[in-house]
Amino acid sequence: MKLFTPYRAVSRGVTVSLGLAVWALVIGAWTLVTYGGQVPEMFLPAPGKVAATAWRLAEDGTLWEHTWASAKVVLTGFAVSSVVAIPLGLYMGTYRVVQAGLEPLVNFIRYLPVTSFVPLFILWIGIGFQQHIAVIIFGVFFQQLVMVADAARSVPRDLVNAAYTLGTTRGETVRHIVFPYTLPMVLDVLRVTMGWAWTYLVVAELVAARAGLGYISLKAARGFQVDIIFLAIAMIGLLGLLTDQGFRLARRLVAPWAEAVR
Repeated sequence: MKLFTPYRAVSRGVTVSLGLAVWALVIGAWTLVTYGGQVPEMFLPAPGKVAATAWRLAEDGTLWEHTWASAKVVLTGFAVSSVVAIPLGLYMGTYRVVQAGLEPLVNFIRYLPVTSFVPLFILWIGIGFQQHIAVIIFGVFFQQLVMVADAARSVPRDLVNAAYTLGTTRGETVRHIVFPYTLPMVLDVLRVTMGWAWTYLVVAELVAARAGLGYISLKAARGFQVDIIFLAIAMIGLLGLLTDQGFRLARRLVAPWAEAVR
């Protein structure tokens, strides 16, 4: 079949249809096993119950309060991390002396589990919003740094040598050659690491949180309120999907030349 030809483009209609079909299969299977009684409700709530819980919490404003609290933590931590990681990663990938100094430490730290640092963040920063942000920053910063540096190292040397031939300085070469060339890849790095930031949300809200989707999920687990846990998970997934589509749109708008070669 032509549709299964490697890298063959498919129409927008086929893309939407296949996506909806897979979602229909997942929800259909979920409906079948819950309403059919194959899985007890205390382990897997029915779709209708999760929807009813979502409506109830949305109506009294509880859902939006916790959603905004989580979004504020993730977006703030991600923004702080990105503002530092992008320029530092570009310099790390462009200048070998910077790479030689930072790479051993960065490669060591990025393999450390984020959860093991939660007690240290509490001791160093205290309990509250700043501690939650620190978890997000620690979870994505070093990954961003390595990926942005790899993107900077992919710049063809012919472009750099041509810039030097035309009389550009080293700083101008980074601004006018390295950064524009790596911009699409940097946006892809942000898109991927934003997904990681959302996955660290529950870890960030693990201790002394009073609001947030991770907080209500952990609180619901103590009372076996599985419908609320599923709702919190679904909201995190939805927020992650929205930010993912936002970065896709930004890539198309900011770097349209990269879309043309896909």
